[in-house]
Amino acid sequence: MLHVDPIFAATSGVPSSVAVTTPAGPPVLAAGGESVPPPFSVSALVTGTRLDSWLALGLVLAAGLYLYGVYRLRIRGDRWPVARTVFFLGPGLGGIALVTVSGLHAYDTTLLSVHMVQHMVLSMVSPIFLALGAPMTLALRTLPKAPRKRLLAIVHSRVARVYSFPLVAFAIFVVNPFVLYFTDLYRYTLEHAWAHELVHAHFIMTGCVFFWPLLGLDPLPGRWPYPARALLMLLSVPFHTVLGLTIMQSSTLFGGDWYPSLNLGWADPWDDQVLAGGILWAGGEFVSVTMLAVLVVQWVKQSEREARRIDRELDRQEARERAAESAA
Repeated sequence: MLHVDPIFAATSGVPSSVAVTTPAGPPVLAAGGESVPPPFSVSALVTGTRLDSWLALGLVLAAGLYLYGVYRLRIRGDRWPVARTVFFLGPGLGGIALVTVSGLHAYDTTLLSVHMVQHMVLSMVSPIFLALGAPMTLALRTLPKAPRKRLLAIVHSRVARVYSFPLVAFAIFVVNPFVLYFTDLYRYTLEHAWAHELVHAHFIMTGCVFFWPLLGLDPLPGRWPYPARALLMLLSVPFHTVLGLTIMQSSTLFGGDWYPSLNLGWADPWDDQVLAGGILWAGGEFVSVTMLAVLVVQWVKQSEREARRIDRELDRQEARERAAESAA
């Protein structure tokens, strides 16, 4: 059996056919046949960064298209809010890259707590900022006539209307984690790298479907008024508490014997599962409160814009009345 240094294997992408041998026992492999990484450290987040995944390519492509759209508007003389660009590229795409492209990805099948961090960022944090970046509005303002019509047709299609309907999106957002963690599906994603990557993409899409109609700035059909949106967000808060506490108090390990079979000398699967539940519980509470605050700010700004619109209309009506009196 070929011996490979574990730190080198974790940071340089050892092929799946190569295993790490340890004095204590047989080779240890994680999802996709990858060797188990060394003890978690901050330096590993940098040294373990990979840019050869399909998700990394998608992130670079999305960032490039967004920046090209902003450039097109600028050379045309139109303005695009800097905050939207920062939201989309920073916490939006950058948040996805932080948990999937950086060295953190090497621990997502060896530590449940790291997987939960990915879960929170991919399904709750990044989708919020992607929605605040208003990429659809940017596309509608920069695309030629024919592609713009096709994009509008997709946005207003029956499928888009169904999936973007807040109650449908809420049901998908709430049910999906329970289906993943309380069935054999989670163990399957640990054993197959392609399924694990697919779960990452699913987290992102689920978060976007839920948060885009509630917090997004893009024009979407059938958008609910702000009071109804706030109520739906409040209903989502207990879900994270219940799921997090259930994971913390579970008498069985998620993934069955997967984590114990890794024989990690630097992490205990039971303690890590408690930590994972705490991350989901506390993180869910924090994100829920934050998105409620964002919604309230949007609500106030919309009320102010509506008040200014009414004032302008009243001023115009008063001017027309004075003109009519003068003419009489």
